[in-house]
Amino acid sequence: IVDRIFLPSLQVFPSQDPLDRADFNAVEYINTLFPTEQSLANIDEVVNKIRLKIRRLDDNIRTVVRGQTNVGQDGRQALEEAQKAIQQLFGKIKDIKDKAEKSEQMVKEITRDIKQLDHAKRHLTTSITTLNHLHMLAGGVDSLEAMTRRRQYGEVANLLQGVVNVLEHFNKYMGIPQIRQLSERVKAAQNELGQQILADFEEAFPSQGTKRPGGPSNVLRDACLVANVLDPRIKQEIIKKFIKQHLSEYLVLFQENQDVAWLDKIDRRYAWIKRQLVDYEEKYGRMFPQEWCMTERITVEFCHVTRTELAKIMRTRAKEIEVKLLLFAIQRTTNFEGLLAKRFSGCTLGDGTVKKPEVPPPSTNPFLEDETGTETDEIVIEKSDTDKPKKPKVPDNPFHGIVSKCFEPHLYVYIESQDKNLGELIDRFVADFKAQGPPKPNVDEGGTVLPSCADLFVYYKKCMVQCSQLSTGEPMIALTTIFQKYLREYAWKILSGNLPKTTSSSGGLTITSLLKEKEGSEVAKFTLEELCLICSILSTAEYCLATTQQLEEKLKEKVDASLVERINLTGEMDTFSIVISNSIQLLVQDLDAACDPALTAMSKMQWQNVEHVGDQSPYVTSVILHIKQNVPIIRDNLASTRKYFTQFCIKFANSFIPKFINHIFKCKPISMVGAEQLLLDTHSLKMVLLDLPSIGSQVVRKAPASYTKIVVKGMTRAEMILKVVMAPHEPPVVFVDNYIKLLADCSTDTFQKILDMKGLKRSEQSSMLDLFRQRLPAPPSGVENAGSLSLSAPTPEQESSRIRKLEKLIKKRL
Repeated sequence: IVDRIFLPSLQVFPSQDPLDRADFNAVEYINTLFPTEQSLANIDEVVNKIRLKIRRLDDNIRTVVRGQTNVGQDGRQALEEAQKAIQQLFGKIKDIKDKAEKSEQMVKEITRDIKQLDHAKRHLTTSITTLNHLHMLAGGVDSLEAMTRRRQYGEVANLLQGVVNVLEHFNKYMGIPQIRQLSERVKAAQNELGQQILADFEEAFPSQGTKRPGGPSNVLRDACLVANVLDPRIKQEIIKKFIKQHLSEYLVLFQENQDVAWLDKIDRRYAWIKRQLVDYEEKYGRMFPQEWCMTERITVEFCHVTRTELAKIMRTRAKEIEVKLLLFAIQRTTNFEGLLAKRFSGCTLGDGTVKKPEVPPPSTNPFLEDETGTETDEIVIEKSDTDKPKKPKVPDNPFHGIVSKCFEPHLYVYIESQDKNLGELIDRFVADFKAQGPPKPNVDEGGTVLPSCADLFVYYKKCMVQCSQLSTGEPMIALTTIFQKYLREYAWKILSGNLPKTTSSSGGLTITSLLKEKEGSEVAKFTLEELCLICSILSTAEYCLATTQQLEEKLKEKVDASLVERINLTGEMDTFSIVISNSIQLLVQDLDAACDPALTAMSKMQWQNVEHVGDQSPYVTSVILHIKQNVPIIRDNLASTRKYFTQFCIKFANSFIPKFINHIFKCKPISMVGAEQLLLDTHSLKMVLLDLPSIGSQVVRKAPASYTKIVVKGMTRAEMILKVVMAPHEPPVVFVDNYIKLLADCSTDTFQKILDMKGLKRSEQSSMLDLFRQRLPAPPSGVENAGSLSLSAPTPEQESSRIRKLEKLIKKRL
């Protein structure tokens, strides 16, 4: 109880009294009061003080307890007073509500008469307005009937629109006989006006015979204004009859049996409509309202008629259609359609006409510049093309195909002609190449692209532009198939077919040829012209690859969206990639084969008889000579395609270095001095290979990192092999551990080859092999063939450290 009462108070009012502490200890407290025996003399005084303190605490507790006894009684009294106050407030609210209801009732009684007057005023206003409209309607109908009989179309046009607007107000009163009668009279007047206007136009422009010599009248002009208010069918009938009468002469002049109707005189058709439009503007331009667009309607109907007539006559005389005649007619027709786009907006074109082509997304493709220019512009792909400002795109032609669509069924003639022309073009390229021979070396300009390549794509561009003007449907797919056929033929006949053939004479080498090679004789390899030809074919294939990709993108822009997926030139691009790969492989094989005699001579040398280390060996000089002869020529001729020159360097390194290592294994037995000489030769070759991309060049460029990595890794392995050979084989454990650490190769075949190079006996090799197998590191879990494992490659720090040691060794020997 004491804890519950006093502990919370101690948290609020901290006390220094020891009695108030939670961990109060009576024994310690007493020892504090009476530390010595002499202090016990004051025990009575201390006891009295404690009793006085206890008495005070009892008084305080008693006062607090008595004060709490009156709290419940005071609370009940306060609750009763609150309930009384609530009852009084409820009574006052009820009185206020009753008074508000009485006030509302009084207001309703006061405003009842005002509302009645307001409703009466509204009904009266509506009645007066309706009577006025009725009076206007009745008078307007009478005036309309009178003016119709007198053909006063100018007044009728304004009056009729007003009568129709007023009649709309009586739609809900049609149940009234008088209103219904007026509505029927209005409809009758409209029908009479329509028939009367049609009769007037038939009289002025009869279907048979010539136009009235007096020309259009003001009556007909006002009649057109009335037709705008009448049923739209009246307006359409007027337009139809006028256009039919206006084009009647055209159907007679260009009948199918007339000589002027054939394709070779198609210009006369378009010249005729131009004269008719000029005549129309002079005589009838003011008769029809401007919003009727009569000039455009006449032209559109002329186009429909022309397309129908041309399709009919071409079906009849299909055998007479030649390519030149067809292209002539198409060219004149598309020119006429372009003229229409400049003159008219195309607002009268219906759903039956050719729809406006979709706008292709903007392209950065340099394959085509501006198709509105000449069709024989050459296709030039340069890096600077992307920096040139783009020409503004020609707006779409809503009249495209409105006439020329009739030529689409006969485009097979054009496609067959292009197939024949392209075949002849490829044959001419082959003949020209044979007659003129390979292109001359063009080292200063970074190689040569065969001119036939540009000629082929210029012709492709011309065909694509022509075909896209004729159709963007199936003919474009057929033309694409033709393109694919002759791209493949160009790749095989012109490019692959003219690659120099490799000779096998260099493969059968004798001891005599090896000795001659050491003396500096040349082996069979490509001439300067053949190397330049290979580089030229490679550059041409690269040009064709890039341009074919651009051709595919442009074809997809030209063709209909539903046919885009059918255009795919990936196979042709792969063909050119194969030509590029074959060209690079030929260059690699040529240089590789030129180095083969030198490597063979290296393996035939008596390395165990070498007595001292001298300069680099003759075979190294021969290899460097071949590299210096071939690489600058290839680099200069591939200056415009640096990435393929890099591929050549990488492929040569991947071919030469393993072959060089294999020939090192053939140098057996080898003495310590011989190994040192071979190590020096290896380092010399390594330096040459690292400098191979820029060898013989005035401008020294840093070799690509991918190439440098291959050379360093491969030649470092060759150097490590020689270092292992130079190491003493006693004690065997040290030799085996040194081999595993330096070479990082767990293959027993490689270890066997090194033992052969050292000239160890078979018995010694057998014990060494057993020890090697025992010292091999444990294979990782999941690997079955431990003999084919390779240790992890040395870190770059370890590799650089080994290279520095090797350089010091070479310098010491030198």
